[in-house]
Amino acid sequence: MSQSVPPISRASDSGRRFPGLFVVVEGIDGCGSTTHAKLLAKAIKNRGPEVVLTCEPSTGPIGSLIRQVLQRRLFVPDATGPRSFAWSTMALLFAADRMDHLDSTVAPALRAGSVVVSDRYDLSSLAYQSVTAHNGPEAIPWIRELNAQAFRPDVTIVIDVPAEVAEERRRARGGVEEMFEAREIQARLATVYARAEELVPDDRVLHVSGVGEVQNVAARIFETVLGAAAGFFQAQNPAQKG
Repeated sequence: MSQSVPPISRASDSGRRFPGLFVVVEGIDGCGSTTHAKLLAKAIKNRGPEVVLTCEPSTGPIGSLIRQVLQRRLFVPDATGPRSFAWSTMALLFAADRMDHLDSTVAPALRAGSVVVSDRYDLSSLAYQSVTAHNGPEAIPWIRELNAQAFRPDVTIVIDVPAEVAEERRRARGGVEEMFEAREIQARLATVYARAEELVPDDRVLHVSGVGEVQNVAARIFETVLGAAAGFFQAQNPAQKG
């Protein structure tokens, strides 16, 4: 369910003074983050603001490398044979891609006053890399430090979907199982995302149920973002309320 929350205070935006709005959509694989990031961007654009839709891994050079790793097309040439990249290597790659993504895409759009809708951000790194790390939650401070220079979103929407529902969706879409899509990893991720606000305690994290018809979920997400960023949208079009 979407939550009723006070609107964002633009004056207390974690030290960032960009005129734009930064919205992140998150969740486990199969939650619908890609679909709903697109639908959210379209709904916001229909309301008037300029919108930049983006994603992580990005489409930049480091993001393209990460996608090859996730799709099992790139391996470590270990002495015993090819193997997957270590969780720590993945955390470093994601952090590097994030800084490139911010510099090339996100920050310029926010400076121009646009709304940036990103399918995933550093919450994914904190969730996925801590779940796959050999020392589990003990890895979180290090992952946070890697991303310390990544400025904070205005609002993060976590789409909550049961692990079994997400697995059915992944099976329906077909394709090769990616690096983090194993059932046991996704089940652990679902538990982590259920309390995602603990991973980014200074961020505005709002949960929306991802179960139901796509258009109904999309409407819940849109209304949640409108409510959280009411001041931004009213400033864009003072004639519109709420």
